[in-house]
Amino acid sequence: MNADAQMAYGIFWTIYVVAFVVFFILITRAIRPLPIYGLRTLIQAVLVVVLLTPVASPEAVDWWIPAWLHGGYESILGEAGEATRAFTNMALAGAVVGIVWILDLVRVGIWRRKKD
Repeated sequence: MNADAQMAYGIFWTIYVVAFVVFFILITRAIRPLPIYGLRTLIQAVLVVVLLTPVASPEAVDWWIPAWLHGGYESILGEAGEATRAFTNMALAGAVVGIVWILDLVRVGIWRRKKD
C-alpha cells in the first residue's frame, strides 16, 4: 500500500475512535438514571463489542475494519462466508466481554456485601 492509503487508513481509525468515545460518553450520561447497575454496564459492554470489534480485511493485508460494518455489508452483498467471519469475531468478543461483565457484577456484589 502506498503512503496516501496508509494515511487515509490512520485518519479513518482516528475519526472512528474519537466518534466512538463521544458516542460512548453521551450514551453513558443518557443511561445514568437507570437504577440497575448491571443493566447500565451491560448496555456499555454491548456498545463496546458491537462498535469496536475489528475483523481483518480480505482486500488489504494488515488492515482491520469494524466487524459490524464488514458483516453488514457482506450480508447485503450475499457473501455469507465473509459475513459469518465478521459476526464470529463479534460473538467471540461478546463472550469475552460477557465473562468480564459477570465478574464485574460478582465483584460489585461481594464489595457491597462486605460493606454491610
